[in-house]
Amino acid sequence: NQETHLLGMQMSSKPMSVGEILMFFGFLIGASDPARKLSEVWTSLQRGVAAAERIFEVIDQPIKVTEPDNPVTSSRSKATIEFDNVHYQYPQGPNVLRGINLKIEHGETIAVVGPNGSGKSTLISLLCRFDDSKSGCVTLNQLPIKDMRIRDLRRRIALVTQRTVLFDDTIENNIRYGTPGASSDEVAQAAKLAFADEFIQKKTPAGYQTALGSQGVRLSGGQMQRIALARAFLRNPDILILDEATSQIDLESEQLIHSALKNFLVGRTGIMITHRPTSLNMADRVVVIEGGVVSDTGAHQELIQRNRFYQSLCGNENRQAA
Repeated sequence: NQETHLLGMQMSSKPMSVGEILMFFGFLIGASDPARKLSEVWTSLQRGVAAAERIFEVIDQPIKVTEPDNPVTSSRSKATIEFDNVHYQYPQGPNVLRGINLKIEHGETIAVVGPNGSGKSTLISLLCRFDDSKSGCVTLNQLPIKDMRIRDLRRRIALVTQRTVLFDDTIENNIRYGTPGASSDEVAQAAKLAFADEFIQKKTPAGYQTALGSQGVRLSGGQMQRIALARAFLRNPDILILDEATSQIDLESEQLIHSALKNFLVGRTGIMITHRPTSLNMADRVVVIEGGVVSDTGAHQELIQRNRFYQSLCGNENRQAA
């Protein structure tokens, strides 16, 4: 029609030829798909904003533990741990610890057992200063841990939990996590101590440079735990804490982990939260926690003779193993 306007808007300064019109509609068709996708981008942005609001709610929560104004440094030699009449209550929850009194000598390996909800994991959280007790005191070499710089305290501790967190990175970098300055030789040595070197070298496509994928999907449960143990060994801690670390692995992996622990814990303090008799046998002393207090303590053979809860615990575990 030799028009220069479309729906009242000027499209060109002069009438367009057939070729120019075809090119115009080609550009229009090409722009339609990106314009449609802009709506999807907006939807994604809205989802991100909603997620960010929830994340910032967590970030903005008050910090449970604070650094001391004048931190004191404790000697790294012979770390004796003591819980002196420690009480703890979760916010708007019941009293979990009701006066814990427990002393752990340097070089001693103890196992902590008790019913669900008795306060075993809370005990570990207080020692690592993930939280602070409501009353009482936790000391390291007679120095209250609240008076220590948090970084200095946690440098002396290595924690291996039931659920191993692995990252989408190489095996070497996963072991090095927590000790970023460690060399490749030091990583390999830690893996050997944890009996992980053999399967890393022989059962993975690229050895220590093998990418694990999200959450370590390339590894079995026992292999993941040995990676976690190597990570802990690399830190060279004074105190090694195992929170149900062998509860869901096969017998072969458990035996290897026990062999690694026997060698590594010489001259170190070990704390195990476990219900497995094979692990309990490793402990120099077993501590029974019931109702938020230490109800009994002694060697494995002593408790199995006199403590009814401990007898039922070991009996149930033996039946499950059978």
